[in-house]
Amino acid sequence: MGSAVRVCFVGDSFVAGVGDETHRGWAGRLIARGIERGHGITGYNLGVRGDTSAMVRQRFEAECAARFPPGDYAAGVVLSFGVNDVIRWDAKPRVAAGERIQNLAAILDAAEERSWPVLMIGPPPIADDALNAELRELDAQMQARCASRNVPYLSVLGQLAGHELWCREVAADDGAHPRAAGYGLLAGLASRAWDAWLGQLGS
Repeated sequence: MGSAVRVCFVGDSFVAGVGDETHRGWAGRLIARGIERGHGITGYNLGVRGDTSAMVRQRFEAECAARFPPGDYAAGVVLSFGVNDVIRWDAKPRVAAGERIQNLAAILDAAEERSWPVLMIGPPPIADDALNAELRELDAQMQARCASRNVPYLSVLGQLAGHELWCREVAADDGAHPRAAGYGLLAGLASRAWDAWLGQLGS
C-alpha cells in the first residue's frame, strides 16, 4: 500500500451518486480504482443533493478541514457542481450567472490557502436542451478559471451529451441522474485525470 492519502469529494447529487443502485457513484469508483493501484486512500463523499455552488462555498472549508486534521498524510479535494446553479425555481436560476464563477473562485482561494490540491470534474448533461446550453457556457467558464489557477479540470459534458447510454439512463430515471452504468461511464471518463492527479498527490 502506498503513502496515506485523504480525499474529499465535494459537490452535489452527482457526487453523492444519486440514482446508482450500487451506491458507489463515480466518486466511489474512483476511490476503488486508486486503492487497486496501491494508493492508501481514505475517501470522503461530501456530495449533497440539491447543492449549488453557493451552498458548496458555504460548507466546503469547514467540512474538509474536519476530515483533514494534522497528520502524516497527503490531502486533496475533488470538486464537482454546477447543474443546480442553472436549475430554475420560479422561472429564475437558483444562482445568478454572474455569481457562479465567483463562488468557484472563493472555493479555490480557500483550498489554496489551506494547501489542498484540487481536481475539478465539470457538470454532466441532463435531459433538458436549454439548460444544457447554459451548462456548456458554465463549463467553459469554470474550465477557464481553473486553468488560470493551474487547477486540473475535466470537462465531461460534451462526451456524455452524445453518449447513448448516458442519455438513455438519465431519461429513464428522473431526467437528471443516471443509474450504475452511467456512473461507471462517468468514472471511466474521469479515470485518466484522477490517476494523474492522485499520483502527484501521493508522491
